[in-house]
Amino acid sequence: MNNKTHALIIVDVQPTFCEGGELGVEGGNAVAARIHDFVEANRDRYALLVTTQDWHVDPGSHWSEHPDFVDTWPRHGVAGSPNAQLHPDIASLGIDHHIKKGQYAAAYSGFEGVEDNTDTVPTREEANQAALDRPTLDTLLHDHGITGVDVVGLALSHCVKDTALDALARGYDVRVWRDLSAPVSPELGERAVNELMTRGAIVIEGAEYVD
Repeated sequence: MNNKTHALIIVDVQPTFCEGGELGVEGGNAVAARIHDFVEANRDRYALLVTTQDWHVDPGSHWSEHPDFVDTWPRHGVAGSPNAQLHPDIASLGIDHHIKKGQYAAAYSGFEGVEDNTDTVPTREEANQAALDRPTLDTLLHDHGITGVDVVGLALSHCVKDTALDALARGYDVRVWRDLSAPVSPELGERAVNELMTRGAIVIEGAEYVD
């Protein structure tokens, strides 16, 4: 891929998905540290860096007091809370573009969100208006002339996978860095990797940049 038309999407690397968070993934903090080092070493290879965040205000049945951990989940990614902020290792990178998703509905893919570089907690009306007025991830990529994306983050088995699949569906070349991601479980991670490769994504082992 030509890095002049290549973006890095860092998916949902937030304390809520790391050890000690509401939906902590084993290895989440280590993934955050590895992504930090990867970006510091490779940021000049990318035309665009962008993060995504779960930013839930009232996502309906996505939150449940009796979650099944398939379609319903404990409260997590609560908009405005410390655990919904970017992980400190990611925040320290000074990335300019941030996609927030899931304010008032479930949202797994970064392509379901809009750019929001603030930490405000929107009302439902404000969120609806933002969906009309602000760039989506797809718009942001197109505006920067992006044709290929590298996807990393949390969790490989869920939001990383769904973001990568949505990118494939929109015609982007897609690579997923396995060692810059972590799944909810090894079994779900293997299933996600198999689905991604079947659909046409390149899955890269290791944490070094591959041309």
